[in-house]
Amino acid sequence: MTKEILVQKYPKIFSKLEDDIDEVRYLVVVDENYDDEDSDEFDAIDPEDYNYLVYITERLQALLSEEGMVVLVKQLEAHSRVDLFYLSEIDLYGIQTTMTQEQIEQMVLQYAEELLV
Repeated sequence: MTKEILVQKYPKIFSKLEDDIDEVRYLVVVDENYDDEDSDEFDAIDPEDYNYLVYITERLQALLSEEGMVVLVKQLEAHSRVDLFYLSEIDLYGIQTTMTQEQIEQMVLQYAEELLV
């Protein structure tokens, strides 16, 4: 999405940002969760159970406040297209869904937009 589309779709978020943000990844990062066989690290969020990792950046966290982040977590967990939800940290989640990365980003930003007054 271009910056113009982001500003148009999420005016409350972008009106409160101090930085000039032109990409979604500065607000929310959605990555496919995969089993890194080259790594000796334990996967806390199992790729077999959760196909995406969602990270809410500090910028968006600051806009939502701690109370807003708690509400956001509850909304994401209850979303009809999220089959499984794992809360690792207040800003890091594992989810199992058939949605695309872009659809997940839009879902998170839409919930955040609705939480801002």
